[in-house]
Amino acid sequence: MIAYKFRMYPNKEQIEKLEFALDTCRRAYNMMLEELNNQVIIDKAQIQAMLPDLKICEPKFKEVYSKTLQYECYRLFSNLSALKVLKENHKKVGRLRFKGKGWFKTINYNQSGFSLESNKLYLSKIGNIRIKVHRELNGKIKQIQIKREIDRWYATIITDKKRQIICGEKIIGIDLGISNYLVDSDGNKIENPKILEQNFKKLKHLQKELSRKKKGSSNRRKARIRLSKFYQKIANQRNDFLHKLTTNLVKKCKIIVMEDLDIKQMAQQKYFNARNMLDCSWDKFTQLLDYKAENAGCQIVKVNPKNTTKICSKCGSMQNMPLYRRTYECANCGFVLDRDHNSAINILNKFSGQEMSCVERIPNTLLGQGNSMKQESLT
Repeated sequence: MIAYKFRMYPNKEQIEKLEFALDTCRRAYNMMLEELNNQVIIDKAQIQAMLPDLKICEPKFKEVYSKTLQYECYRLFSNLSALKVLKENHKKVGRLRFKGKGWFKTINYNQSGFSLESNKLYLSKIGNIRIKVHRELNGKIKQIQIKREIDRWYATIITDKKRQIICGEKIIGIDLGISNYLVDSDGNKIENPKILEQNFKKLKHLQKELSRKKKGSSNRRKARIRLSKFYQKIANQRNDFLHKLTTNLVKKCKIIVMEDLDIKQMAQQKYFNARNMLDCSWDKFTQLLDYKAENAGCQIVKVNPKNTTKICSKCGSMQNMPLYRRTYECANCGFVLDRDHNSAINILNKFSGQEMSCVERIPNTLLGQGNSMKQESLT
């Protein structure tokens, strides 16, 4: 499946219809959730059979395309399945919650009720909406998702065409950091764009501007929209960087070895630079790399991150490496290398089974850092 995202330009009448459809889908979801909560034994067929009765009791439900309302039943049970998986993984979960006004952002046209001709997107019960198709569509359209983002509308068109990425032949280890976003075992470095830091001054100004507006006023609403758009711009810049980086890695490599980091736990430690670390979006990077590698036939291997910075990649001896030391100078064999490059080689060696036995050279009085998951985060 390939998804294409295009911006729509509905007129005022069409915007009213889209917002009405969003709110009607929200109400249908809440009614089905209420019925689900009242059931002793869950019966999906009975919940889905509510929709014809809703159209009889409330004729306004007839003004929304039937497939769109049916999709809300699928959404409800998908959310229920997600909670079940989290619970099986020993996560603390609650109950499904009712959706308040404005919580719904998407409506779905599944299988039918839509058509696309040149720059016009037809949606049943809404009409022909002007859309900017800036890329050629490949394959047959299977589903269209309409999404409201602040004051803009987008259509995500899903086709049955499979996009195949061909992986390369290289086998590398990669070390994630903050000063350099990524260093591989060949010594190649990717500089961290530090997107939040670049935009921090303007972001601070917009937040201050919002805090000074009177609550409930029109000026506060406009300030909130300006701030939301700027946050969206930051997210778009970050996603653009991550997509380009992960695609480039998969095209070059057939095996990528990286550390298995517990990012949530790392961010909660008081000595970590949490803001810059979370700005790097290592978790998002890993997710993108995983699904692109699966599509291309590339293998992602995760290894234990313990002591990858402290071990000499040449002789296997170990020494303390405080953060201010950016170059690894081995006291045993005299080997000199950039600390991130040395760490990337150790990560690759852990996968290939070439990790040498360590010669302990750290005094017993030194604490903690030998067990830290990622010293590079302490920039």
